[in-house]
Amino acid sequence: MRPVPSTLRPPADLTVPAPGSTTAREVYSAALRRLLGDLAAILRPGPGAEPELRAELRAICVELRERAPGALASALRRADVGVWIRCLRPGAAASIDRAEGLRRLGLALGLALAAHRALPRPLTIPRPPRTQSSLALRARLAVPAGVDAITITDDGVVDAGGAILLSPGTASADAGEDAAFASIAGPIVLALADDNPIAAVEAHPDKEGNAVDLGGRAPAAWAGALADALDLVGAHLPALRAELDLLIQQFVPVGVDDERHLSASYQEAIGTIYLSLHPRVMTMAEAVIHEFSHNKVNALFEVDPVLDNAFTTFHRSPVRPDPRPLHGVLLAVHAFLPVAAFYEAMIAAGDPRAASADGEARLRAIVRGNHEAAEVLRAHAAPTPIGEALLAEIFALDRRFCDAWLPDGG
Repeated sequence: MRPVPSTLRPPADLTVPAPGSTTAREVYSAALRRLLGDLAAILRPGPGAEPELRAELRAICVELRERAPGALASALRRADVGVWIRCLRPGAAASIDRAEGLRRLGLALGLALAAHRALPRPLTIPRPPRTQSSLALRARLAVPAGVDAITITDDGVVDAGGAILLSPGTASADAGEDAAFASIAGPIVLALADDNPIAAVEAHPDKEGNAVDLGGRAPAAWAGALADALDLVGAHLPALRAELDLLIQQFVPVGVDDERHLSASYQEAIGTIYLSLHPRVMTMAEAVIHEFSHNKVNALFEVDPVLDNAFTTFHRSPVRPDPRPLHGVLLAVHAFLPVAAFYEAMIAAGDPRAASADGEARLRAIVRGNHEAAEVLRAHAAPTPIGEALLAEIFALDRRFCDAWLPDGG
């Protein structure tokens, strides 16, 4: 389903943010406003799965919109809540069991509201899933076999007929072998379990889904590597690093590979990055910047078509072996332009990890690929007014990098 054109102002720096930029925040806020409308559409009265649960969730949301809209917005911001709304909304491409999805949405939303002490009354989830993680509580709920309903109380306790399955006092990250999350930096965590219903859907020809896989490494090793990558990004692209704390909530590990790196993002799962572990911090930093940039554009696609022909024609992409729709070409250049800015900033700062012949060669290769993708967009894209602003930024950055690093055509 195409998003309804929004009142979002054309973004000036969604690719490489200027110091103090509010562009990413404005785009993300617009995407959350759409999410609220999508939730209302999912819960509206009428025939369909789980009518009693939908009615209860609808009543809770109506009450919160009147007396605590901030708490409702905070709950919807959670990646594990938003993914179920985007997979269940009218016109969603995801093919999932609707009754199961509604129960999981109700559980995720109820746990998020309980974490904010905003659940106005107890919420009962019938036929609950056996397990589900909660980003808000940084915990994983395990429901014993045979339990046919659980209740989330207004003080955040999950009760199964008198048996307490989870309470706020026992929920925290890094809680031993059964932890669902490990802290990385600030609000960002490593997810040791993932409930994304479409994580197995894979667009990349070299990957087969994104199942959680630590690759035999300890969570602390993953968290440390990602913290180092985030620190490196922060040292050289501080404005982009600040945006990361706004949008990204969790990294999901999908294996270890010393030779190549693979990563993924989903428009349905804004706030989540899937990636493999690589021994080089530069590779990890590139992946973080790349997938974070996908999250930003995914949020933009939530509120505007961006390109009227985003999915109708296929073209050569500089970073993929298979022909890609213009949507994929746009995502590629939008993700690699800030990677180019990252290398350029490191070279300017004299950081030895990039200020070398290898670092400059890598930057020139990125600039060439970005220019190729930009030329495809220039020749074929049919942008909306929002898309025109995004392309104007992309074309200006492409020209600047080409002039600086490929003065003779590379």
